[in-house]
Amino acid sequence: MMVFQRFSTLLFVLLAHTAVFAQSGLSVSPPRNYFTVAAGQSESKKVLVSNPSKTTRLDLAVSLNDWNYDKMGNNVIQDAGTLPNSCANWISIAPQTSFSIAPGETHELEIIVSPPAEVTDNLPVHTAMMYITQINPEDAVNEHGANIKVSVRTGIKIYQRYPVARLAEIDIANFSYAKDQLLLEFNNIGNVWAEGSIEGELIHQETGKKTPLSNLAFYSMPGDQRKTPIPLPEDLSKGKYIATVILNYGESATIKMAELNFTHD
Repeated sequence: MMVFQRFSTLLFVLLAHTAVFAQSGLSVSPPRNYFTVAAGQSESKKVLVSNPSKTTRLDLAVSLNDWNYDKMGNNVIQDAGTLPNSCANWISIAPQTSFSIAPGETHELEIIVSPPAEVTDNLPVHTAMMYITQINPEDAVNEHGANIKVSVRTGIKIYQRYPVARLAEIDIANFSYAKDQLLLEFNNIGNVWAEGSIEGELIHQETGKKTPLSNLAFYSMPGDQRKTPIPLPEDLSKGKYIATVILNYGESATIKMAELNFTHD
């Protein structure tokens, strides 16, 4: 499906606190877990946590937080159970929330999501962030040669939706030019997360020269209002341009397009 719109104008390393000189690391798979589960039911998924170090044992603890996106697409982390879209209180971890992994070994966790039989909101999607944090800090040296303690931490995103027909739908609200960038504004008006890519190009109206724009990935949740800056090339010549961008998203590869006429001074 393609929808065309036209706009015209003249014009904690979170996998370790700041990487320093230390040996420990941590990997998880998968980093995103999607649950389709009805109220009063449960669904579980496996997560593998690996210690790639050859020498360091990792003592780890699991914790839960809330998260959502701001208008620029950045992650916003809050205390568990504080955001309207939280499912943190519906999650249990098995077999335990603290464990150790020897060098080179892998540990399996089970994430269980159980929405209560009576849900008090009407939101189609709920989320949580599961952090796995090292609790035996390692001695390390920072870039200035000072001795410090370093702990690794990684986050796993958890998404829950109900077993209803999926409607991944993005509505382009505005497309504008602002000196050194374009600004694409769009809203997720569907009932499920929508993620995909933004691709585009410029055409110089006098010379016909085509200039590709940077490809950008985006992730959005139902109800999100997004503003995505698209940088213009630093060496872009002055003149009148036609900018075209394409949003490609959803399991059915839905495409939406916007076009903008602008003058680059």
